[in-house]
Order: sequence, then structure tokens, then C-alpha cells
Amino acid sequence: MERFEFAVRLKAAEEGGFVVTCRDLPQLITQGDSLAHALAEAADAMDEVFAAYLINGMAFPRPTRAKAGEVLVSPPATTVAKTALYVAMRESGITKVQLAERLGVDEKEVRRLLDPHYSSKLPRIAQAIALLGKRLVIGLAPA
Repeated sequence: MERFEFAVRLKAAEEGGFVVTCRDLPQLITQGDSLAHALAEAADAMDEVFAAYLINGMAFPRPTRAKAGEVLVSPPATTVAKTALYVAMRESGITKVQLAERLGVDEKEVRRLLDPHYSSKLPRIAQAIALLGKRLVIGLAPA
């Protein structure tokens, strides 16, 4: 099962708070005044990094195992779902036009499903993923 959570390192900043970085997503660097704030900022920054991969058509990195002192973070659920669709499409070699034909919709609807800044409904994304022979799974993990 493909997971879309990445290990981040929180380092105490000299001026207070924490600086957050991610080995697997070198574009991710942020900070927060407290541990909770830093983790919230990490999820927000990760959302933007995922968006950049989707918008620029880049191959999505696989997360590596967390090392000692690292914490797992993921972006919002809708971003994870859109990323899962994107990865499934790349793996299957299907185009937006071909997926639109299978869904019985115009190609612009598939573009919206992949647009990180467009609010898509999870059931529609799950339907598209199912047409690619995959299943969207949502779960719970300790905070």
C-alpha cells in the first residue's frame, strides 16, 4: 500500500520554536513557535510541496522510514487523495483524456480532480482511482 506521510525532523531554533525539514522532500522547510505549531506548519508546507509535484508533473518520491527523532506528517486528506490519483495514473500510463473517457466526463473534470487548489469530493476521486484498479484507503494513526 502506498502511503503519503513523510518523516520530518524538528530542530530547536536559536530564537525559539522549531525548524522543520524533511529528508525525502528537500523543498520542505518551515518553522513554528511550539511543537504543535511546527507540526501544523509542516503539514501545510507539505501540502504546498505535494501541489508543486502535481502541477509540474514530477515523479512523486517514495517516503523512507522514519529515523530516530523524526515524526511522520501528511498533508490534508484531499491532497493525499489527489496525489494517490496522480500516482495511480502515472503507474498505469493513462492520460487525463483516457481517464475522462472511462469516467464518462469531459477532460477538464479530470484536470480538476488533479488540481491541488480545486476542491474535489473524495468519492469522485475514489471512483477515478477505482477505474485504475486501485482502492483509496483512509485510516487512523496516532498523532
